[in-house]
Amino acid sequence: MLDLTPREIVSALDRHIIGQDAAKRAVAVAVRNRWRRRQLEAGLAAEIPPRNIIMVGPTGVGKTEIARRLATLVGAPFIKVEATKYTEVGYHGRDVESMVRDLLDVAIQMVRQEHGERVRVRAEAAVEERLVSLLLGETEDTPRRPASPAAATTATDELEPRPLPADEADDDAHARVRRRMREKLAEGFFDGREIEITVQEKPAAGLSAMMGPESFEPGIGRMLEGLLPGRDRRRRVAVPRARAILLEEETARLLDEEKIREQAIERTEQTGIIFLDEIDKIAAGTGRTADVSRQGVQRDLLPVVEGCAVNTRHGVVRTDQVLFIAAGAFHVAAVSDLMPELQGRFPIRVELEALSREDFRRILVEPDGALTRQQIALLGAEGLEVHFEEAAIDAMAELAAEANQRLENIGARRLMTIMEQVFEQVAFDAPDRVIAGETRLEVTESFVRDRLAAVLEDEDLSRFVL
Repeated sequence: MLDLTPREIVSALDRHIIGQDAAKRAVAVAVRNRWRRRQLEAGLAAEIPPRNIIMVGPTGVGKTEIARRLATLVGAPFIKVEATKYTEVGYHGRDVESMVRDLLDVAIQMVRQEHGERVRVRAEAAVEERLVSLLLGETEDTPRRPASPAAATTATDELEPRPLPADEADDDAHARVRRRMREKLAEGFFDGREIEITVQEKPAAGLSAMMGPESFEPGIGRMLEGLLPGRDRRRRVAVPRARAILLEEETARLLDEEKIREQAIERTEQTGIIFLDEIDKIAAGTGRTADVSRQGVQRDLLPVVEGCAVNTRHGVVRTDQVLFIAAGAFHVAAVSDLMPELQGRFPIRVELEALSREDFRRILVEPDGALTRQQIALLGAEGLEVHFEEAAIDAMAELAAEANQRLENIGARRLMTIMEQVFEQVAFDAPDRVIAGETRLEVTESFVRDRLAAVLEDEDLSRFVL
């Protein structure tokens, strides 16, 4: 976890998410508290639970994005799950413990990628040697003759002519050929050529995927991998694809899988974040029946949020320090409609505000990946330069706010539908415009309103399109 202060976390989130300061402050403090806990002595640290959070607010106001950006910022394993996917055992749905297994899979991928970066240089060097051998027609199990030190360090045209023994001369010539092949390979000279490589398939991996991760007790998957030998298969592929396949194989050969699993389990337990969306759908609000399925999900969630040991095929994962962030619109139900025991496991409650016209305007221009910047970049790839006038941005923000008020409030997602409608014809015609010599497009207020006028006048059509 990065050593970031709450203020630094909020500032980083501000680059991507407009408004919602209360929610940003809450998650920033929750993450910083995890860092503070790890500075304490082990006995006291074990007594401090994570500060789980419930975010309340309409769709499209930034609940999921705050959690996702936060996890990326601190390098924590993160998954988003829908509470409605789970039901009480005996009914339909997934076991709630599967969210922990999914989180561990994410952590393993993160740790494996980090370890892979550390051995990347060694793996690339090994792949280059294998590719040179294959291009020279040597089989992958052919022993390579050692190159002489002079041939490895001195260019051929710089060598002084001298009589060499036959074996040394052969070795020297072979080294020169390999060196020239490496140079050509680096220049991309062989990118269009196909070569035949040997790929090893692991039957145990296919068996695990077929039966599902929940079917294995810890260690069973690894035992199957040892019992069932891999099968070699020959494939003919282009050199760039062969490089990618061989790099993955060489990297895997250099990694310590046991160490990766251990670090991934520790990272999951200490820094993992699970985002529970649509939690209001499992609460029984006014006028709704407390059916056994909804209540069952809450009962099943309780021990996982509270802290328990979950068996996975990679080992046992404890959830005592996993941070849970729940979210829901709570239009019909209220947070108080959840089971009291479950409510108590989410001590921090934050209300996110509905987006205003000014918020829409800021969303269009301020974030690093603002919609206007995306559109400029997309059409710029065609050679069409797009320029937005301030009045045009105001018009799009106003129309998005109006559509959310008249139709249904879907938050910032409404801006995407507005933007697509405004640029639909332009995106279609962009290559023809550039060919005709039109390389600049001024987006004005009238440009925006003209393209949305017909949709806005017909309420039925606007419901369908916007």
